[in-house]
Amino acid sequence: MRSCANSASSDLSDGDIAESDWDRRRLRRVVGYFRPHGRRMVLVLALMAAGAVLALVPALVTKVLLDQLAKPNSSFSYIIIVVTTGVAAGMIGGVVTYAQAGLETSISQDVMLELRRQLHDRLLDQTVDFFTQRQAGDVISRITNDVQRIGDIVEDNLSGAASNVFILPVTIAFMFFLSWRLTVMIPVLVLPWVVASSRRVEQPTYLARAQTQEQQGRLTAYLHEVFGISGILLVKAFVKQGAERLRFRYLSSELRRKELHAAKIQRTVDLLNALLLAAAPAAFWAYGAYLVHRGLTTLGTLVAFVVVLTGRLAMSVEDLASIHVKLAGSMALFQRLFDVIDLAAEITDAPNARALTRCRGAVGFENVTFTYQGAHRPALDDVSFRVEPGQLAALVGPTGAGKSTAAYLVPRFHDPQRGRVLIDGNDVRELSIESLGSHIGVVFQDSFFFNASIGDNLRYACPDASEDQLAAAAKAAYLHDFIVSLPDGYDTLVGERGHRLSGGEKQRLAIARVILKNPRIVVLDEATSHLDAVSEHLVQAALAPLLRDRTSLVIAHRLSTILAADLILVFDDGRVVEQGTHAQLVARRGLYSRLYERQFMTQTRAAAPSA
Repeated sequence: MRSCANSASSDLSDGDIAESDWDRRRLRRVVGYFRPHGRRMVLVLALMAAGAVLALVPALVTKVLLDQLAKPNSSFSYIIIVVTTGVAAGMIGGVVTYAQAGLETSISQDVMLELRRQLHDRLLDQTVDFFTQRQAGDVISRITNDVQRIGDIVEDNLSGAASNVFILPVTIAFMFFLSWRLTVMIPVLVLPWVVASSRRVEQPTYLARAQTQEQQGRLTAYLHEVFGISGILLVKAFVKQGAERLRFRYLSSELRRKELHAAKIQRTVDLLNALLLAAAPAAFWAYGAYLVHRGLTTLGTLVAFVVVLTGRLAMSVEDLASIHVKLAGSMALFQRLFDVIDLAAEITDAPNARALTRCRGAVGFENVTFTYQGAHRPALDDVSFRVEPGQLAALVGPTGAGKSTAAYLVPRFHDPQRGRVLIDGNDVRELSIESLGSHIGVVFQDSFFFNASIGDNLRYACPDASEDQLAAAAKAAYLHDFIVSLPDGYDTLVGERGHRLSGGEKQRLAIARVILKNPRIVVLDEATSHLDAVSEHLVQAALAPLLRDRTSLVIAHRLSTILAADLILVFDDGRVVEQGTHAQLVARRGLYSRLYERQFMTQTRAAAPSA
């Protein structure tokens, strides 16, 4: 039994040590964000020291005035000099505080800028799979809400803590200079109580702040979903305004509850300190009156000590205790940011990555296997094929067969766990991401556009494109006449996600954007599957110049695209089960033949005149 008890005690001790080490490492990491601003930090500390000294002048003025006025033949001119000195010290202190606050704001904003940059850059390095598993609003909340709160804490509390670190020793030293007998009461009456109260709530504050920010992330994610153009359309289409009001109220109420809990912890510390600091002056007055009665100190010293210095010391101690609790909570905010900053970048340049300067456009898969994170079976299983330069390859098969996954491995939206994806015989993982992407253009089934002008959205593919180049790309996509008919032409805003454009117009704009890029390889996630006949005809016409003389991987659902293909790759359950031309595959009477006949019969019945 004894050995078991000893073992448990040892484990607990090890856990406490590990937690303590983790806290120290995290604190050192936070401090690291301030090291680049060392010179300004030193200047801030110098201003804090100056401010701490200047703040003692009122106490000295109070002592001198009272002691001077207690003399029967006091000099009025001397009193004027003392008062003027106090006013001058106050004015200089104001200037010092102004300069200190400006530097603190500058440092705080620079720290926030660096945190936002690190978060943004790390998120850009994540795979597409990362974003499909997370709510965009929660990610956005970390860059906006969490970083802003950290900035507020740094500016309001960290600087306050540093300032009070100067104020405490300077004030206590001056108090000791005035009366060491009164000063020795401070560690007995004040410090133990304040330290004990703040230490007890440190961990609860950390947990409360972490829960509050998590709830803030949920609320931001909700707002991002509902008030996006797609979300609000869905709400109105299903008349769910009432349900969304209830959901928002629940999320808001939960945030309110967690904020109140965190604030209650802070108020508890403030209350305990206030109770102590309300009782402490009575003890000082009683003991001080005894010292004055015995002639061991003067009335001016007692009043300056208790009224000015003790109040200043009490305020400083109370601030430090309160700030200690707030800074403990801020560690939860930093940890939420570190959780993202520490994410490994799965798709990166290899140490010896080569630039793909010239691209013929040959695409090959060699025994490629890829499984999405958390999936129970591979999306691609031992897939091999080759597309020659300039060929149009149609990827066909049932929904979920692996067509899009295969197409998205080419521009390295993902990397396979086994096998190789090749461009002109080069493993894409051995090529620099920038050079690889410069030779590949992608047209998605649901193309995205920024809430900017048509011209700006086109220039996303080629920032230096001239007006003539924009017009040429738009003409090739059969979109130029439509654009110039608009009141603002190429300066027309497209709305969020391009909502002001029709489905066909958006797809032709996406095609024009890729034409402007002029890639050697095109990945086309069937752009016409959700369009009406007229829009489909225009988009198909726009595709002709895009696909001409380029290697094209087309995820195909329409017969017109399939029949024009040089190579058809038939996917089923993550494997390429057939490949060849249309005639070859129809003759084999396999899966492709059945898919073709099913679609052919459906289109034939749709085209037949009604009786």
